[in-house]
Amino acid sequence: MTHSKGDHAVASAVLLAVTLLLVCGSGYWLLADQLARPVDSTPLPPGSLAHLPQRIEDWAGQDISLTPELVAATATDDHLYRAYERHAGTETIGLYVAYGIKGRDLMPHRPEVCYPGSGWTPRSRETIRLDLPDNTPLDCTLYEFSQSGLLSQTMYVLNYFIVDGRYSPDVSLLRSRAWRGAGGVRYMAQVQVTVIGGALLNRETALQSIRQFTALSALPIRALLPAAPPAVPPYTPTAGGAT
Repeated sequence: MTHSKGDHAVASAVLLAVTLLLVCGSGYWLLADQLARPVDSTPLPPGSLAHLPQRIEDWAGQDISLTPELVAATATDDHLYRAYERHAGTETIGLYVAYGIKGRDLMPHRPEVCYPGSGWTPRSRETIRLDLPDNTPLDCTLYEFSQSGLLSQTMYVLNYFIVDGRYSPDVSLLRSRAWRGAGGVRYMAQVQVTVIGGALLNRETALQSIRQFTALSALPIRALLPAAPPAVPPYTPTAGGAT
């Protein structure tokens, strides 16, 4: 796959997005003890996420290497970072997937904290629902950020979590489990899809691209993760009372 200077500029801007996400933190340590309790965790062998297809319909992917410092900052058991493009590079998507068994280490790295802390101005935030190819609904959070200056840019981010096999648009599922005393989780994955709007990609096209790619990639990503634990059936007393 060949890349023009413009392609590399877009890829660099998308790489900036994941860099911002990894180097910041937040004050979620009130939940740290609960989320750090020993549980029946499910580590993912390093390199497992790399089995995500390099081509997803008309999107062609290329792995992007992170520095050792950024890899350490992910606090993950496994991670994936790729740039996917189509239409001769006029549309480029950044995909970042992080997998870990310690919710307290992954929770701080969230767009609503990291991007404003690094100079990006929040423009909007909303929860949206996407319909996956198997008709499963996927709720995720769509962010819009802007940055003024010499290189004025607009960044769109779709973010969601998978906690023990269950989708969540934000960290609310982790919060509720911690406050209920459910303790830690078996695993948590964060999926972030990022696109930079600009002269070659207006807002309408950017939002269409990010929605389409997120819906197309969700099931292949989910297939690489452990299955959700079986639901525990409610207790039903036997006839005649307890024995």
